[in-house]
Amino acid sequence: MHHFVKYATIATFFLLATTTDVDAFVGINPGKASLNPNTVQQQPAAALFDIQKSFNSRTSTTSSSSSSITRTSEDKKATKLFSSNNKSDIDAMGDEVQKLKSMAAKLRAEAAALEADKAQEIADATERAFRKFDINDDGEVSTDELKAGLEKFLNAELPETLVQKLMTEFDTSGDGALQRDEFVSVERFRNRLEGIIRDEKEAASEAKKQAKVEQEKAVLAEARANMLNDGSPSTSDKVLSTLPYLFPLMDGLAFGRFLLADADNPAVQLLALIYTFYRSIPFSGFITIIAFSTLSGNYRINRIIRFNMQQAIYLDVALFVPAFIASIYSFIIKGIGGVQLPEITTQISSDVIFVMLIAAIGYTVGSSLLGATPDKIPVISNYVDQRMPTVDMLDDNGQFVPPQVREQMEKEKEKADKKDNDKNDDEEKK
Repeated sequence: MHHFVKYATIATFFLLATTTDVDAFVGINPGKASLNPNTVQQQPAAALFDIQKSFNSRTSTTSSSSSSITRTSEDKKATKLFSSNNKSDIDAMGDEVQKLKSMAAKLRAEAAALEADKAQEIADATERAFRKFDINDDGEVSTDELKAGLEKFLNAELPETLVQKLMTEFDTSGDGALQRDEFVSVERFRNRLEGIIRDEKEAASEAKKQAKVEQEKAVLAEARANMLNDGSPSTSDKVLSTLPYLFPLMDGLAFGRFLLADADNPAVQLLALIYTFYRSIPFSGFITIIAFSTLSGNYRINRIIRFNMQQAIYLDVALFVPAFIASIYSFIIKGIGGVQLPEITTQISSDVIFVMLIAAIGYTVGSSLLGATPDKIPVISNYVDQRMPTVDMLDDNGQFVPPQVREQMEKEKEKADKKDNDKNDDEEKK
């Protein structure tokens, strides 16, 4: 409060000192040294109001200036104090970092010293063990010395093969003995022996599993072999294997009408009798194809019989091509177009087809009677041979699986196995 009174008094005198119309303020005439009562009475209120207004304005300005000066001073003090405190904190932090670095260096040095002591202890132990193993003091440890020393330390009898594997692994020079720089601690020998024994047990277990799998495969193969009669044909099998070729022969007799014109020939009469019986059966050709296809799927029948039934069907189908061409000639070219081929052309064509058929049947019959599969007819034999099942083409139920289907099944199985292996690997990683 006393500061305010002080500043107000100073402001009042300052105002009075700077007022230019002093006479108007106090009502004094400069020419007279006396007061003017009228002037004093007329202007007291206005003069006091102006004095109060000027006083308030100047007091406010002075107070603002004083407050500004006070705040600036306080800000400088606070900034100075913060800077001082911040510098102190940084210095303290730097001292702390240096202490941590010093402690880390000390710990590293202690760890290095411990490692060095441990390495020295191992080296000393290895040297003592080497001297004990080196019975004849020749500066190296032989296989027999290694075996005797390990058996003494481990108190167990070791197989010669196991010690030899150990020697081979640690004998880096390959001279059949362990030198000082090749010799290791007994503990390392023990660990490696345990590793070798563990590996041998795992290998034996895997071999046992593999042997079991192979045995199962052998049993399955034997079972399949019993299902599939692929053995050497008997005499009756050889004779029966020739009968299916009567089927294409009967359907091919039409092409031999010019060569079989001699009705007095006993062979021709026999063929005519068989042909008459064959044609007397309704749908004889269709029934024969169904019968051969069904019987060739019976794997207990000898392979040569099954092969000849399939090949007889395809030989008969092959005869359809010249018969179809002859039909086109008869009904279209000759009947509609009116084109007439020479009779000799038709006769020669028919004779050639029939001779080729007789040659094919003669080869198949002769080969079958000798017990050999007649698989040398171009195109047809190769196709039939691909359709003949083997042991590996049968599933567990003895059903034939075509090679294309089996290949697709194997690919799908490989994909499934790979997917399972990847899943197992992911689970192991987790």
